[in-house]
Amino acid sequence: MKVFSSVYTFDYSWEEVSSANWRKYCPWNDKSTHVISVDTLSRDVDPATGILRTERLITCNQSAPAWVVSLLGGAKISHVYETSYVSPADKRVTMCSTNLTWSNILRVRETVTYQPDLTTSSPGHERTRFTQDAKITALCGGWQKVKTKIEEASIERFSENARRGREGFEAVLEMSRRVFGEEKEREQMK
Repeated sequence: MKVFSSVYTFDYSWEEVSSANWRKYCPWNDKSTHVISVDTLSRDVDPATGILRTERLITCNQSAPAWVVSLLGGAKISHVYETSYVSPADKRVTMCSTNLTWSNILRVRETVTYQPDLTTSSPGHERTRFTQDAKITALCGGWQKVKTKIEEASIERFSENARRGREGFEAVLEMSRRVFGEEKEREQMK
């Protein structure tokens, strides 16, 4: 098993980040062109806690290394199952995802959280801490060298995609702030 961990601070409030999260794969994000669709499977609010729970299916163009595809076969389309929890009371978004495609060969478990970064925020300048952890496990039994190679290639690819994902989400956050700021100005002028 290989582990990927990352911490990043967005220069946006938790409210901005948690609402823009639902637009992460929109046309404003030119780094996520591999995402074909995001389908909401279920969404409900726990009346006792106020936590919004959402299940989504994310469909992507496959980007596995050519040697992995030639060795293991596979389709050009992949699916990821995501469950998210938004707790307005705690100001915390937690997203857990797992691959459905090739899950009998490679298991990818990712957990992402967004919450206010109280150590670097100041009044009028709120920031949001993003943590990302992934565990990648190759499941091809008995072939330790192949398992290790698949895990190493997967963690390298995951790291590259994580960087691009943060860059793309920054663009979504910037555009959201601009568009909603303009809308707020228009409303105030009425």
